[in-house]
Amino acid sequence: MKRILLYLATNLAVILVINIVLNIVFHLFGLSSSIGDIKGLLVLSVVVGFTGSIISLLMSKTLAVRSVNAQIITIPRNAAETWLVNTVASLANQWNVAMPEVAVYDSDEPNAFATGATRNKSLIAVSTGLLHSMSQDEVEAVLAHEMAHVGNGDMVTMALIQGVLNTFVVFASRRIAEIIASNDNEVIERGTYYLVSIVLQIVFGILASFIVLWFSRQREYRADAGAARLVGANKMIAALQRLKGESSDLPQGIAALGIASASRDSFWSTHPSLDNRIERLRQL
Repeated sequence: MKRILLYLATNLAVILVINIVLNIVFHLFGLSSSIGDIKGLLVLSVVVGFTGSIISLLMSKTLAVRSVNAQIITIPRNAAETWLVNTVASLANQWNVAMPEVAVYDSDEPNAFATGATRNKSLIAVSTGLLHSMSQDEVEAVLAHEMAHVGNGDMVTMALIQGVLNTFVVFASRRIAEIIASNDNEVIERGTYYLVSIVLQIVFGILASFIVLWFSRQREYRADAGAARLVGANKMIAALQRLKGESSDLPQGIAALGIASASRDSFWSTHPSLDNRIERLRQL
C-alpha cells in the first residue's frame, strides 16, 4: 500500500507541475495551446516531454530508498558495512566522482542498483541477499558495475533520452492529428483530433519505448565493461554467473536500475541476458 500511494503521489505531483509550468510559459510568451498553433504545440511537447523525466530524475534517489526501505549507512555498524563503504569510496576515487551514499535493503534476492540526479549526488544500494550469497570479490564486482553507471552518467543520459522521445511522441501525434482533423467542421474536428492524437500517442509511445529499452541494454554492457576495467573481467563474470537463476524483486519503478538480468533477450528487456553479458566480457 505504501508503494502504491507513493507512486500515485509522484504522478499527481508531476501532472500538477506540468500544468503550472505550461501556464507560466504560455503566459510569458503569449502562446496558445489551441489546435493549429505549431509554436504552442512545440512548447507544450517539450514541457510535457521533459518535465516528467526531470522530476523523476531529481526524485529518483528518495523514491528508490523509500520503495525498498533501504537503510543508508551513515556510520558503519560492523566490519561488513565498513568494507562496503570503503570499497565504494575506492571505486568512486577511481572514477573521480563524489562519494555516493551507500545503502542496504532487506531482500533475499541478490540485487543492487545505483541512482541519483547527477554523478556527484548518487546512491548505491545492495540487498542483504547479495551480501550473503556472494563472495567479497563478487560483491566488489557488483559495486564496480553500479559505480560505472554513476561514472558514465547513465541516470542523466536515460532521463534526457526519455525526455527527447516523449517530446517527439507528443508533438508528432498531435501534429498528425491536426492534419487529419483539419477538413472536418469545428465540432467534429476537435473530436477527431483528440481521438487520433490519443491513438497515435499510444502507438508512438510503444515505438519510443523500444528505443529506450535498447539504450538501457547498451548501458548495461558499458557498466559491465567499466567494472571489468576496475576490478578485472574474471570477477565481473563470476558475479554475473552467480546471478543466474535469480530474479529481480525490485518495485516496478526501479526494476530497470537493478543488476539482475532476464534469462533471455527480448525487445522488452531493460537488460541483456546474463549469457550475452558474460560473452561480451569474455571478448574483452
